Amino acid sequence: MNVRKGTLLTPGVEEGPPINTARVALIGANGHGRWHRRVIGPLHVAGRLRLVALVDPRPIEEEPAAPVPAGTRVFTDHRTMLAEVAPDVVVICTPPHTHLSIARDAVAAGADLLLEKPPVLSSTEHEELADALASTGRVAQVGFQALGSAALTALTDAVSAGRLGTVTGIATVAAWQRPDAYYARAPWAGRRHLDGRPVLDGALANPLAHAVMQCLAVAEAVTGHPVDPARIEVERYRVRPIEVDDTAVLRLRPAVGPPIVAAVTLAGEDFVAGEVIVTGSAGRAVLEYPTDRLSLPGDPGPREVPGRRGLLENLLAHRADHRVALIAPLARTAPFTAVLTALQAAPEPTLLGGGLVDAVGEGAQRVLRIRGVNEVLRRAAEHGELPSESGVAWAVAPWQTPAPDPPAPAERMTSE
Repeated sequence: MNVRKGTLLTPGVEEGPPINTARVALIGANGHGRWHRRVIGPLHVAGRLRLVALVDPRPIEEEPAAPVPAGTRVFTDHRTMLAEVAPDVVVICTPPHTHLSIARDAVAAGADLLLEKPPVLSSTEHEELADALASTGRVAQVGFQALGSAALTALTDAVSAGRLGTVTGIATVAAWQRPDAYYARAPWAGRRHLDGRPVLDGALANPLAHAVMQCLAVAEAVTGHPVDPARIEVERYRVRPIEVDDTAVLRLRPAVGPPIVAAVTLAGEDFVAGEVIVTGSAGRAVLEYPTDRLSLPGDPGPREVPGRRGLLENLLAHRADHRVALIAPLARTAPFTAVLTALQAAPEPTLLGGGLVDAVGEGAQRVLRIRGVNEVLRRAAEHGELPSESGVAWAVAPWQTPAPDPPAPAERMTSE
């Protein structure tokens, strides 16, 4: 595909929607950006938006499921695109450490955002982006698409209605496998920093970020407001010479509400898609969030709860009528960013090896698996214990954020 900067792609796709629909640009059109193109394509054909630009430093990859509409311009630099196209909505699907600078440029150019997760990498960056949105009057939807799940809504409704009684714990467990090729996918893969900037491409921060965010959403339903972390404890491990975790158990103790435990790995023995476990005085609920299968107290077994609201469609609806609430506004993700802030401060993960780790497969598809890790993670999620607290031989003492300062003593009141 021969593409020059700022040129048009005309692959023979039918004419696009009317000119007065929202004009959308995608920054980061290759890699995971192809998933966004598959979402954008049908909306363009249906006339709900108009794809006006794609941005990527590399030539645009073919995506048979979402041909590029006629008239779409292609750029290698996002600033040039913003100046020449002035889109209404910008979808940002670039490496996490680039999000803040691109987002600030986009909102300054007058665009609303659909920003891939993690939105930013620290609470300081979160505040900077929030300030940029407030000063420009723009909005940002964050790419936690699982928050649009009808199954999650059914779970949080049950929690809010008291069906589980008093919630005493929230946890998630997930066991995935990632081959060597996963860590060769980009210069920032598996890195803690790149060119002096935080990257945090670990299991908690990136591939299993949805699991953490689902727990935070349930905790929000328990108390009625976003989680305010009082203390975060984390044990982080790795099976490769990377700088971030591929296996981690994190416990978040909120200022108000039940503790949250996330027990995840990319070096699992058996596949666990991702479960959110909510324990209460009246029973337990389990949501397998990638498949929308939910089990509530009294159910004979898990049942699929179909239906997901798309984040881009929701953003378009919000732009048309601000009474339509965003599913994943930036403010809702502040507790998740607080977790990333803690991970930045934590030391590098402990390297596991020797007879504890098995290698399966060859070449780029080689997978490393930690023996017994699924049982360790399941125990952590079920009992709220870190591996080091339950006697796991290879576990190390957790790192934790400093305890919050105690409130200042109130001044003694005396009568005249």
